[in-house]
Amino acid sequence: MLELDRISKTFNPGTVNEKQALHELTLHVKDGDFISIIGANGAGKSTLFNAIAGSFFTDNGRITLGGTDITLQPEHVRAKVIGRLFQDPMRGTAPGMTIEENLALAAGRGGWLGRITKADKALFRDRLAPLGMGLEDRMQHPVGLLSGGQRQALSLMMATINTPKLLLLDEHTAALDPATAEKVLNLTKQIVKDDKLTCLMITHNMQSALELGNRTLMMDGGRIIFDVEGEARTKLTVPDLLVLFREAAGRNLDNDRMMLS
Repeated sequence: MLELDRISKTFNPGTVNEKQALHELTLHVKDGDFISIIGANGAGKSTLFNAIAGSFFTDNGRITLGGTDITLQPEHVRAKVIGRLFQDPMRGTAPGMTIEENLALAAGRGGWLGRITKADKALFRDRLAPLGMGLEDRMQHPVGLLSGGQRQALSLMMATINTPKLLLLDEHTAALDPATAEKVLNLTKQIVKDDKLTCLMITHNMQSALELGNRTLMMDGGRIIFDVEGEARTKLTVPDLLVLFREAAGRNLDNDRMMLS
């Protein structure tokens, strides 16, 4: 489904600020996989997502999605088949536009420049109602007036309103309060299940990384240092993950942002 073949990326090459963010990384994602990705700051997790989404071109290697080589496709072309949520709820929506206009833009109706039909309005209401946030009754409200949790839930609706081939979730609940984060996460799981999406999710919670989805990856130094699924994953505990990291990286995991439980 998604194939990454030995991709690498170095920023500021040849300078004192040179940083190799991805190093000969290879990954095979099967259709329907829901993969949790963990790793310390600087491990290359968000850089991996940027490479997949087309925020930059990799220095070498090949990226294939659904049998199509997207290695040199620009970001706006990939965005038609790749949905993405960021940690910051502000990044996924246009604050000066209404809820309805944001959804219309995401659905390809042109936002405030386009024509929103009665059928569109009904679709948007149907998609918003399961959120349980009352947004379906506030379609004409500017998105900038919504709370962070409401905006992130709306971003999730926008990213999946046209079923994407791939959904990228970059710590999309990390900036929310625990109750709201749980609500958005439950909504995420339901949408991924109902729409049978292929999903990659970065998380800083190691316990969640073992419980969510069907597969867990850990990154370090721009590489995938282990990849586990099935029965082997079911038997793992957070202490086991720490041992696996130490064995693969040659040092203890030391990161204050990582939640161990």
